[in-house]
Amino acid sequence: MIDKTQSHTLEDRHSSRRLRLQTLVRLRWLAVGGQAVTVFIVAFWLKFPLPLIASCSLIAALAWVNFYLTIRYPPTHRLESPAAFALLGFDLLQLCALLFITGGLANPFAALVCVPVIISFASQPIRYSTALICFAMVCITVLAFSPFPLPWFDGVEINVHNVMQFGVWCSIASTMAFAAFYAYRVSMEASQLADALAATELVLQREKHLSQLDGLAAAAAHELGTPLATISVVAKEMERELKDDDRFREDVMLLRSQSERCRDILRRLTTLSSEGEAHMRRLPLSSMIEEIVAPHREFGITLELIEKSPRKSEPVTDRNAGIMYGLGNLIENAVDYAREKVTVTVEHDHDKVLIVIEDDGNGYAPDILTRIGEPYVTRRQKEDTAGGLGLGLFIAKTLLERSGASLVFENRDPESAGARIRIEWPRMLIDANSTK
Repeated sequence: MIDKTQSHTLEDRHSSRRLRLQTLVRLRWLAVGGQAVTVFIVAFWLKFPLPLIASCSLIAALAWVNFYLTIRYPPTHRLESPAAFALLGFDLLQLCALLFITGGLANPFAALVCVPVIISFASQPIRYSTALICFAMVCITVLAFSPFPLPWFDGVEINVHNVMQFGVWCSIASTMAFAAFYAYRVSMEASQLADALAATELVLQREKHLSQLDGLAAAAAHELGTPLATISVVAKEMERELKDDDRFREDVMLLRSQSERCRDILRRLTTLSSEGEAHMRRLPLSSMIEEIVAPHREFGITLELIEKSPRKSEPVTDRNAGIMYGLGNLIENAVDYAREKVTVTVEHDHDKVLIVIEDDGNGYAPDILTRIGEPYVTRRQKEDTAGGLGLGLFIAKTLLERSGASLVFENRDPESAGARIRIEWPRMLIDANSTK
């Protein structure tokens, strides 16, 4: 169920990144206001010569398109990628046209060309964003050859040297490329992290659901007890009335015996829940570790459990679904990549509880050690298996850290091949008998 949900989440990642039209409309109204104020200041306050009609026409075109989108679509409408590309391309073209008639790259506002590109890389698929940045590069190249002078004082003409023009072009192009790449990486990492955390929550909910099944069984036993008691009473009455009737005697006896059998089963369920509730909820650390390790002993890999501290002083832990799933996932991963043996070492004292999981496989690749625990990191040195070490490890790490553990992933000593994972808790966080 989790794998299917995870796949569905990955398939829907693009739809969750679609740009909301209302967000783009608000940004464009801000652009309309900023352009109008700038033109007003330059033309009427500074009184610089300016192609006023052409400038106002370009600003009005942007405002008209924005107004049309506002009345045509609801505020919650999300743009498909082609539509978002078209609108951002129009914004870029309108801004570049305004810059073209007001000095080109000499205009101090030329750096605003980067804005539509950054928005695209933060919210759109890479193919559309790449097309938009290529279009932006063409636009700023055209701006470098603008024949229109920069609006300035009467009688004073600003001539920008070609070398300076090229320097400005390089500055805008590099800023745009760097900011676009940065926005894309941050957006993708945030999206991946959100998907991985959603998968983590689903895993934790499943584990909690499984741990609650004994309570549901007790509730079912309690609810079914009354109707079964009624059936048993009626069966006894029928048996007494029909004991001399050979046609129904065997059927009535069978009905009574089966009803008694059902009552015995429900009685055992109720007894198991009421008497075993305490030990099901709390258990010694050694019992919890053995319960986690047991399912992984049947895969042809020797699984050795070493207890360095005496059991008489071991902590008693609550049955935490997150801890049990997280440790189980790490042990399963070690078994998958081990050649012959996995060692689980448990140690505790008055201050801490330490669990070390070691395998004799090839260990972690050097470039992966610094990225372990990130979602969708899937490479590990193994000859016969591709995959692993991805979302599952991220989920395990997240669940264990939520319980207060600190994790260290490393390779073993050079003379002992394999990987090592150290999981450590402050004892007060894991010992149910301690004062928290």
